[in-house]
Amino acid sequence: MQNKNSKDYKERGIFMIKVELKDGSIIEVEEGKSILDVAKQISQGLARMAMVGKVDGEVKDLRFELNKDCKLEILTFDSIEGKKAYWHTTSHIMAQAVMRLFPDTKFAIGPAIDEGFYYDFDSSATFNDEDKEKIEAEMKKIIKEDLPIERFELPRSEAIKLMKDAGEDYKVELIEDLPEGEVLSFYKQGEFTDLCAGPHLMSTGKVKCVKLLSTSGAYWRGDEKNKMLQRIYAISFPKASLLEEHLAKLEEAKQRDHRKLGKDLELFMTHKLVGSGLPMYLPNGATVRRLLERYIQDKEIRMGYKHVYTPSLANVELYKTSGHWDHYKEDMFPVMKMDNEELVLRPMNCPHHMLIFKSKMRSYKDLPIRIGELAHVFRYEDSGTVCGIERVREMCQNDAHLFVRPDQIKDEVGKVVKLILDVYKDFGFKDYKFRLSLRDKNDKHKYFDDDEMWDKAESQLREILTELGLDFYEAEGEAAFYGPKLDVQLKSAIGHDVTVSTCQLDFLLPQRFELEYIGEDGKAHRPVVIHRAILGSSDRFISFLIEETKGVFPTWLAPTQVKILPIADSHKEYAKKVREALMLKGIRTELDDRNEKIGYKIREAQLEKVPYMLIIGNKEMENEEVGVRSHKDGDIGAMKLNEFVDKIKYEVDNKINNK
Repeated sequence: MQNKNSKDYKERGIFMIKVELKDGSIIEVEEGKSILDVAKQISQGLARMAMVGKVDGEVKDLRFELNKDCKLEILTFDSIEGKKAYWHTTSHIMAQAVMRLFPDTKFAIGPAIDEGFYYDFDSSATFNDEDKEKIEAEMKKIIKEDLPIERFELPRSEAIKLMKDAGEDYKVELIEDLPEGEVLSFYKQGEFTDLCAGPHLMSTGKVKCVKLLSTSGAYWRGDEKNKMLQRIYAISFPKASLLEEHLAKLEEAKQRDHRKLGKDLELFMTHKLVGSGLPMYLPNGATVRRLLERYIQDKEIRMGYKHVYTPSLANVELYKTSGHWDHYKEDMFPVMKMDNEELVLRPMNCPHHMLIFKSKMRSYKDLPIRIGELAHVFRYEDSGTVCGIERVREMCQNDAHLFVRPDQIKDEVGKVVKLILDVYKDFGFKDYKFRLSLRDKNDKHKYFDDDEMWDKAESQLREILTELGLDFYEAEGEAAFYGPKLDVQLKSAIGHDVTVSTCQLDFLLPQRFELEYIGEDGKAHRPVVIHRAILGSSDRFISFLIEETKGVFPTWLAPTQVKILPIADSHKEYAKKVREALMLKGIRTELDDRNEKIGYKIREAQLEKVPYMLIIGNKEMENEEVGVRSHKDGDIGAMKLNEFVDKIKYEVDNKINNK
């Protein structure tokens, strides 16, 4: 029944619509009112803080008019969508500043990204630090001008003409590549107009604090065959304190950058003659990697895993059988033709493990069968995306596949989760979340097309996680092409979410490889496969560890655990005996017997982030002791050698973290 107010409005020719807010409350507003009008109706404070609105799940400008009943959420800078709109608007302000200062510049794209925004420019000027300062100053002028931002749409032919007349070749190309019937929208602020889907803020004055961060080269559309453009990265915030906090975080990230620390600590190196994305581990890095790989293999062996070795090359037909060829071909290296075969570097090893399971008849009593491998796999990463040892073209994957009966799924997933938690405890990881990664039902070409299989796998994994009592959230579009996943999202020291461990439920590959076991009833049954990786790739895990610890590895993982520092030549013989005794106990020890001052040796060992230094002088020789100095705690004092050995062995055996 229509209430009296609605009736009165209608009699006066005013139509009211119902708007459901985020908290579930419903308000009536006049038809045709904008999102900003509604925000003002709720509170002036909210209107000042508002960036954009979400109407029935779709993000819109605050200028968007409401013409029917809807659900509405007013979004501030605290929301992801609010930040994106704020940064996207600031990218237009930066482009406008560049246009004013460098009029011959052509504009490519300028999106908001996870932290800030960038814009790609085609300019005769090469932007240097002085230019960046000028651009930033001009941006502040544009912000002060508080130019209103207007949105308008054009038919395709008019849109192309507008951009051609402006000499904007990149925009013309973008328009021509859009499908017929696509809405072509533009945003205008002062003399600057840009092709853009939006949404944007209401005016340039809404932006408060800006900072240009860096420049780099970027191929148009990411294709190295196209022209190299100049990309400027920047960030903006509504408060100066937020900008200062962000800049401090960036500085911290620089100090933690695994590429810098990897070079300083001589962990790994790269060389153009070897190739992009193909790092070489130096002795220190090789020690860390060897210890990590032994650590996880030993844990798996104790849990009943059987480890195998499989080849890094495989026939293309293997990946056609598995389905990887249809869904993953673009990420694989090109085919190599030899004799009558077409071979390819493998992107993953799960098809090999399917064949190992299939190599003989299995009984229900044999299951679960847990096949593990430290497998070298290859990904065709673009040269612009590779990064140190974090993102590489060849990696070593801590992979395993568990072949289970349906009644064993819950128990085995539970054991995988327990293993993950045990490993995280050993490394001192405490800030993490469990994510149930599901397919995007609207993007079916990305996933194997079998709705019944997907519904079964997703509901089973969700049910198992609930029964295990795990606190998890769901994310659509993050599944593997063959099934849903449990991903563990670790929060890094600089606030990034990093996926390290994963556990995936797979009904597809057993079907495609026609895997079977003989059940208790004497009939053939199909197993379920659980894919799981605890460390992920050794390479990425080490890069994460380097950045988490700033290169200060826990004692059990440090390439050199102890450095012996004799004060004078007369102390060297005793120092050698100490070294031999430590080496016999399996403690990784180096002797610095150079003719340098002890203060210099200590500073150098400290920079090398060695957990312990043993100072050897007259007093230590006379008392058959060692002067112990810790990287973390400084001078500890004199100890008997056997006491020190017990101390360090305890740290190693109990995986004590030196945080």
